[in-house]
Amino acid sequence: MNKQTAGALTPLSPSLQANVKAIQSRFGGSTDLVIRMFRSDAAPEREIAILYVDGIVDTGTINESVMEPLMSMRLPPHALVKGSKLLEALRSCVVSIGSVQDIHALEQALQYMTDGLCIILADGCPAALTADVNGGDQRNVSIPQTQTVIRGPQHAFVENLRTNISLVRRIIRSSDLHVQVHKLGQQTHTNVAVLYVNGIVDEGIVKEVYRRLAAIDLDGVLESGYIEEFIQDETFTLFPTLLNTERPDTVAAALLEGRVAVMVDGSPIALMAPTTFFSFFQSPEDYYQRFDIASFVRIIRYAAYVVSIVLPAVYIAVTTFHQEMLPTTLLISLAAQREGIPFPGLAEALLMELTFEVLREAGLRMPRAIGPAISIVGALVLGQSAVQAGIVSAGMVIVVSFTAISNFVMPEFNMAATSRIIRFLFTIMAGVFGFFGIFISVLFMLIHLVSLRSFGVPYMSPIAPGPAKQGLWRDAFIRLPWWAIVLRPMDLNLRNPKRQANGKRPPAQRHSSKP
Repeated sequence: MNKQTAGALTPLSPSLQANVKAIQSRFGGSTDLVIRMFRSDAAPEREIAILYVDGIVDTGTINESVMEPLMSMRLPPHALVKGSKLLEALRSCVVSIGSVQDIHALEQALQYMTDGLCIILADGCPAALTADVNGGDQRNVSIPQTQTVIRGPQHAFVENLRTNISLVRRIIRSSDLHVQVHKLGQQTHTNVAVLYVNGIVDEGIVKEVYRRLAAIDLDGVLESGYIEEFIQDETFTLFPTLLNTERPDTVAAALLEGRVAVMVDGSPIALMAPTTFFSFFQSPEDYYQRFDIASFVRIIRYAAYVVSIVLPAVYIAVTTFHQEMLPTTLLISLAAQREGIPFPGLAEALLMELTFEVLREAGLRMPRAIGPAISIVGALVLGQSAVQAGIVSAGMVIVVSFTAISNFVMPEFNMAATSRIIRFLFTIMAGVFGFFGIFISVLFMLIHLVSLRSFGVPYMSPIAPGPAKQGLWRDAFIRLPWWAIVLRPMDLNLRNPKRQANGKRPPAQRHSSKP
């Protein structure tokens, strides 16, 4: 939201030279500012200037639809006007760009130029024309890099906001899909788009999104992560309260469920709100394959998440405080492995966990060609060497490795990162208090989860707080057949809570093979 008021704007001068010098002065003599001054057959007695910023415009469009018509076409006799009406005649009879509008302030001209438009100035006219020639070198639409699926669409967002909006428009082909673009950042003037489906979304949530965006006042917005930290309900929590994705189909599905999407120009990641804890365990592929397979895989994700949090803690608690819970054979085997280990179980677990986190981070930051090799070889070599050197036990290596693998099962990276941090807290509590520490940690985590909100929606909805509305649970833990999912999954005050008329499968008609 631009903080400038209309009274602070500087009007354009009737003098072409004054306007050009003012724009050059504002840009500080930048070399990417292109100024082309000429006299046109359309108005041979008037000097005209075209200004644009090189690199963010399509120069071919400028040459074909702006420069060539202006320099070669003549105005019809009735259009040979003088004074400030010349620009109106050029817009209606000469310039062949679809999106052309008038501006009257210097600040508007500067803003449109940095947005990728060209400015047309004429001597004697205290106004200017803007032509939408946005372009330049950009990354093409490619396959998703972080949220891959086997069955489903294989395209992802890019860094261009207009392209990203069009990808969603190609899925939701309805006029009810509303898009509002605002500008954030005193220096970057970044375009931020808010998308929602009118008739489904709660209008109160849309107004709350606008209110939180309007309260943002900072120098620049470089990525959607800037926006996320400003508009999320709770800052000091390990659990994400906004969904983020690089997939257009995921955004379209969220909009149809009554959520609001926020896209930032320059970022291939879209934000979606409100969200719940269970949304982070749902993959787009769950809705593209059979419901029984999707339900089975989803249950595995929940189990893997629990394992990634508590497995090292349970191992430490059992081997340190509660050895009587283990079978005698297993207890003897673990005791033999730990013979000669100089560290207690807690220090051993923390050492292995920190080592694995370092390897994981090194694999991500190294060049793509050698990153996976370093992480895999490093884990194998260090793990085997540590066991042979008697620093850690083989059982601890197995526990830490399986915990790390379980962490990779999560479809959402930010929720997987949360479990990595919580795992350290559980491990320390188990090393100090045993199973009592684990129970206390689980209790505090559940209390914290129930207290969270995402734009006013309970984070543990539809399970807590209070009884869930009938049918809302059907997409939380398992995925029922599509014909059985009547209600939209969130416990919101939706204007249209039903996604289909009834929950009955169309009857199958059997055809006889006899003639």
